Amino acid sequence: MSYSVKDVLRMEVAPALGCTEPVAVSLAAAAAASLLPPGEVRAVTVRVDPNIYKNGLAVRIPGTPNLAGLDTAAALGALGGDPARRLEVLDPVTPAVVEEAMRLTARGLVQVLVRDQFGLHVQVTVSRGGHEAEALITGTHDNLVSLSRDGRPVERHPLLRKPGPGNTGGLADLEEWLRGLSLADLAELACTVDQEDLEFLEECVRVNLLLADYGLEHGPGLGVGRALARLADRGMLGRDMVLSARMLTAAAADARMSGVKMPAMSSAGSGSHGLTAVLPVCAVRDFVDATPRRALEAVALSHLVTGYVKAHTGRLSALCGCSVAAGSGATAGAAYLLGGGPEQMAAAMKNLIEDLAGVICDGAKLGCALKLGTAAGTAVQAALLAMQGVSAGPDDGIVAATPEQTTRNLGVLSTQGMVETDRTILRLLLEKRTPARG
Repeated sequence: MSYSVKDVLRMEVAPALGCTEPVAVSLAAAAAASLLPPGEVRAVTVRVDPNIYKNGLAVRIPGTPNLAGLDTAAALGALGGDPARRLEVLDPVTPAVVEEAMRLTARGLVQVLVRDQFGLHVQVTVSRGGHEAEALITGTHDNLVSLSRDGRPVERHPLLRKPGPGNTGGLADLEEWLRGLSLADLAELACTVDQEDLEFLEECVRVNLLLADYGLEHGPGLGVGRALARLADRGMLGRDMVLSARMLTAAAADARMSGVKMPAMSSAGSGSHGLTAVLPVCAVRDFVDATPRRALEAVALSHLVTGYVKAHTGRLSALCGCSVAAGSGATAGAAYLLGGGPEQMAAAMKNLIEDLAGVICDGAKLGCALKLGTAAGTAVQAALLAMQGVSAGPDDGIVAATPEQTTRNLGVLSTQGMVETDRTILRLLLEKRTPARG
């Protein structure tokens, strides 16, 4: 089986309102609630894998007064989410729904449980009107694989993923195909975009730049992007393409992680990956003489490489995917936009992975703006160094002679070497939330 660039974009890139881990919980809760008669919600039970839990602890939820937590996400979804909107499920939520959700969680009617198994898993049960419904999401953040009401399966429901591209099996097939490609194959594929693809990629750029503009203007969250811009205005930092990439990406992350009710265009199932994959390429575009088509081909290449790396590292892990996966995509796209060929793109990826392979994912939160800014700036720097003949080599740690083998090494590190690290990170996060005694 083979895929076109259109297939990859359709399966891997979509608008997402809010951090995709709590949003997945909202989606499952909304889907379950949609099967029930009107009435007062009596109970909501959420069961998730450790990484979903980790990424839902601290990140702010869009449309709320600075609220966080998977219990809140589930309550919002059950009370006012629209499951047909998939990763934009919370868009219809009103202040009245937020208040009702806060009352529901304050009464202790939403329970969140963590499975001791890794692999994306969201299972939500909602009780209302004397009935109980359950929704299950696995594989990807919006992949609803089963629905049931009062213990009986609900089949052929429009919310359920149909067989074929876009479901868990389709994603597994796509990732298997991606793992068999070379960087040169991905670059060649990016050049096959048609007019429909170009229009979609333009929308990707527009949506993510809107988040960056909001972050730069208002300074939400930690205000990293806006602070970098102020330092540049005062002459304390030079306005080059590296700083531009850091500013744009950090500002967009500031907005997204603080719960601003604006979507991000995702990549490989993650809105933050989408910001990191797209915005550094936009920064480079503003400094070089490139045609609009070539700039959008660079964005397409970034999405392709991001998906390629994620196919090796897994959807969620203890490695910061924005750094190593979306960062790899961004640096390949930047090298392409700078006029580099496969050799320079390969060098850029190896430089990036050598630089950022040790960055951990310690959950989604406001501080992600710092990491995304670092990843974006490093991606552009790695590409610039590659254009000057700099390339990490096979003697440099997990870096191998080729970007393909380097990515495979990164995958082994992520899926095998970091499992205990993931458990340790989660334990530390939970300990912070346990009141000290004595």
